[in-house]
Amino acid sequence: MSASPSMPPIGESGLTAAEVKTLKDGGQANAVKSSTSRSLVDIIRANVFTLFNGIILAAMLMVLITGSWKDAVFGFVIIINTGIGIITELKAKRTLDRLSILVASDYLVRRDGVDVEVPYNEIVLGDLMWIRSGEQVPADARIVRTWGLELDESMLTGESRTVRKGDGERIYSGSTAISGMALVKVEAVGEHSYAATLTAQAKVYKKTVSDLNKGINTILKFMTFLVVPLCVLLIWSQIHAVGGWDTAVTTGQWRSAVVSAVAGVVGMIPEGLVLLTSLNFALAAIRLARRNTLVQELESVETLARVDCLNLDKTGTITDGGIMLNRIVPLADDADEHRIKQALFDLSNEGQPNGTGQAVLAGLGEQGFAPGVVTARVPFSSARKWSSIYDGDAVWTMGAPEVIISHLDGDYSGILCQVNDFADDGNRVLLIVRFDGAASSDYETDPKLDSTSQPVALVLCSEHIRGDAEATLAWFREQGVRCRIISGDNPVTVGAIARKVRLTGEREPVFMDARELPANSEELARVLDDVDVLGRVLPDQKKAIVQALHLTDHVVAMTGDGVNDALAIKEADLGIAMGNAAPATKAVAQVVLVDSKFSHLPDVVARGRQVMANMERVASLFLVKTVYSALISLGVVLTQIPFPYLPRHITYIGGLTIGMPAFILALAPNTRRYIPGFLKRVVSFALPGGVATGLSILCTSWLLPMFMGWDVERSSVQLAMLRGVNAIILLMMGIFVLARVASPLNSWRGVLVLTFAMAGVAGMFVPFTARFFALVIPTGEMLRATMVALALSAIMFALCIWLVPKLPRIVPYFKRRS
Repeated sequence: MSASPSMPPIGESGLTAAEVKTLKDGGQANAVKSSTSRSLVDIIRANVFTLFNGIILAAMLMVLITGSWKDAVFGFVIIINTGIGIITELKAKRTLDRLSILVASDYLVRRDGVDVEVPYNEIVLGDLMWIRSGEQVPADARIVRTWGLELDESMLTGESRTVRKGDGERIYSGSTAISGMALVKVEAVGEHSYAATLTAQAKVYKKTVSDLNKGINTILKFMTFLVVPLCVLLIWSQIHAVGGWDTAVTTGQWRSAVVSAVAGVVGMIPEGLVLLTSLNFALAAIRLARRNTLVQELESVETLARVDCLNLDKTGTITDGGIMLNRIVPLADDADEHRIKQALFDLSNEGQPNGTGQAVLAGLGEQGFAPGVVTARVPFSSARKWSSIYDGDAVWTMGAPEVIISHLDGDYSGILCQVNDFADDGNRVLLIVRFDGAASSDYETDPKLDSTSQPVALVLCSEHIRGDAEATLAWFREQGVRCRIISGDNPVTVGAIARKVRLTGEREPVFMDARELPANSEELARVLDDVDVLGRVLPDQKKAIVQALHLTDHVVAMTGDGVNDALAIKEADLGIAMGNAAPATKAVAQVVLVDSKFSHLPDVVARGRQVMANMERVASLFLVKTVYSALISLGVVLTQIPFPYLPRHITYIGGLTIGMPAFILALAPNTRRYIPGFLKRVVSFALPGGVATGLSILCTSWLLPMFMGWDVERSSVQLAMLRGVNAIILLMMGIFVLARVASPLNSWRGVLVLTFAMAGVAGMFVPFTARFFALVIPTGEMLRATMVALALSAIMFALCIWLVPKLPRIVPYFKRRS
């Protein structure tokens, strides 16, 4: 395709077809191999090969070998848990991949003396390429010749101001042409480009650290060391209980011995907690997705709850990257504001206006202004720093105040003071001057600013602040989250924006130039305590700031949209990328705000707090089962009695008193900020209920056969009846624990506890349920014994709830007395 007629003529002919082919064959084309997120294999491996899955799978296989498949139903939790994790992460991956696909743009390059359009990935090293307004720079290059090229480099530098480029200057991939055009020579392509080099450090996958999962894994690791020897001892004790190995093998009772051993092992593993954690993380991710918030890692939902420090990138977060016209300040009382605005509109109405010009045209256009009469024009030049028009009556000039005033006769220091005051308040300030007279004959060919021109108005523009920014920051202040703005822009400008959005409430925000920050991390951490706004921040400094905050034990979230934010986002505990962010930035972030709305962040944090605060509550339910299973297994090994219940008993009772109620409780509203120490608090809560349940079951198993005259080691019927009684005790103790966890019970929580208690009892009267889960309804003398056992268990529960928490204080007291 040939160049358009408006393309400026040039003398260079560019590469030949043979040279292009040689470069492509040598791998010098602009193709980049990039993965936006983890591969399918990585996701499956991470969710399948876990410690929890390994323990449960081994236990399930042991039961299946015995042929008792009903007692192996607990193994389905592996499939459900693994499936939830894989499906949720794959959904996040697909969404992210759709977001991250590069626009397949074509670019105009000169080859063999002709301008032709080629896809971005076929640009080669050394190509002569045209960069036109609105195009993204696809590869690093050096400008051969420019026609007013102005670039937005915010994706790379974080600085939102557009930059005028001159001949010989280098431009980098990832920046965008805002106005003008240029012919450039490509100097780096593909993975050797600046943007690719900057993001190379961000490509390594970093798993989110989950305090909840860490606590669960600590329990699982402890159980791993305990389970293997305990399982062997349980099998040995159960074999001994039926008369030894010869009898067990001859009669086939080895199968029941293995099943009994697995009942103890499975009970010690909080498999429902692992499942519920994944399920609640997944539900939170689904709910957030409905609010256009993509959670890429399930564990990051928990991190949301722990965040106490939020670092905000200004451009794209507090502001939307656009410029708006604030107001026009006349410099004389008798100024004709309408005429000034018309002149301003015409001054901005160039062929390819820059960002400021577009903001002026949009602002005045809304007020009804349209193009007027322009007899001659001098377009804006980065060398001159001003533009000018002649409307037939006067010459109007607009540009940088300090530059224009330096050309004028007279003392205008007062105007410069005004300019500085407005700039300190976050404005971009332009000055309009007027010369009442005709333009010179060489006005357009040799433009000069007449020194007798008179200042008539100041034009104030600023970045467009998001309408939801102030309310969102107020929410974070109320929740105790410290917010800081970290930007590549001038710290005075950023500080002014922070003031407008009330970043620190009634207090004046403290701002600082990042070039003055100490290099030492510990000193940097001390400085950050007193700073709210940082300007002129480099990408490496953003990462260093996050690391310094970690030294003072802060849980840090970082928002951003540019390549310059990728390293800091990856280093943060929680990386949050905007939907319009660079692909590399979205790839390393745990959360992506798909529609780039800052106002979604409170909902994101609140959802994480709900999940974590409620998960801490319900985790106690599961750990009670771990405690009493370990205690019962130890008692069984030491006294060599038949195991008190079957795996299916624990499946039935656990589902009704732990699994299903916990799921409902985990969905209840809760906005309390999560505090580290999950495992310690949960264990402290779970110990009394677990000890009470374990002692109740052991006492019943030791004493009931004695009083009833049962020989449970020889009679399978009497053993089944004993296990049925123990199942009833387990159900009652489970309801007690549920009531304690769900308290206060004066609302829907009381109804919840009552409903599941009734469901547990009702299941015993349903023939299918009773047969499948081996439930027994006591009658006659057995009923009376059961009632006594239940009463003693209730007393045991109350005693343990009162006594166990006091033990840490009672034991040292007796030591001192002795």
